[in-house]
Amino acid sequence: MAASSDVHVRICGQEIIKYDLQIKALIQDIRECPGPQAALRDLNAEVKEKLSQLRLRIQDLEQMSREQDKETDRLAIQVETESQRKQMLSNQTAWRKANLACKLAIDSVEKDELLDQAAGSTIRHRKATKESLVHTSSDITESLMSISRMMAEQVHHSEDTIGSLVTSSKTVQETNDEFRSMTGTIHLGRKLILKYNRRELTDKLLIFLALALFLATVLYILKKRLFPFI
Repeated sequence: MAASSDVHVRICGQEIIKYDLQIKALIQDIRECPGPQAALRDLNAEVKEKLSQLRLRIQDLEQMSREQDKETDRLAIQVETESQRKQMLSNQTAWRKANLACKLAIDSVEKDELLDQAAGSTIRHRKATKESLVHTSSDITESLMSISRMMAEQVHHSEDTIGSLVTSSKTVQETNDEFRSMTGTIHLGRKLILKYNRRELTDKLLIFLALALFLATVLYILKKRLFPFI
């Protein structure tokens, strides 16, 4: 049953990491969104959906912590839950900032486009578009590298957490084995003590009977020698 619980916790943690990375990638897309406003709305809708799914999985993880039998497991899962909840709040803050920056950038681009159309400056517009594409490509590369680093950190953190849980489980199991061994020893000692008590009582009864027989024999001999006529 404990192994099944560990598997559910691990799966839930992996799904939380997956949603977290998807949200970060969408936030980066919002930062780099060139417009129009409809594209930004679509990205925001995806972020809302992923945040909702992430929030539900964090709640599931919190519920699993309450269902743990071992105190060490419960505390470890609670720490992980709090860490993921803080990360979710950080994502929400980054999401709001990215939206603000994107809206300002789209407004600026739309304004520039109106000015370019009014002035008929097609050359300037093409140059700006080229520079924007170069800048966007650079940002995407940096974003992918950042996501890769975050994934590596999350995997390392998960491995450390699982290793700590395995070590704690082994320690508790060894302690339980020692307790069972001590209980068996105490039970055996009790049986030996009871056996020795019964043996002592039997020995006392035999001594008493032997003494009574001896005294009866002595009295019989004395009677025959001192009072032969009786």
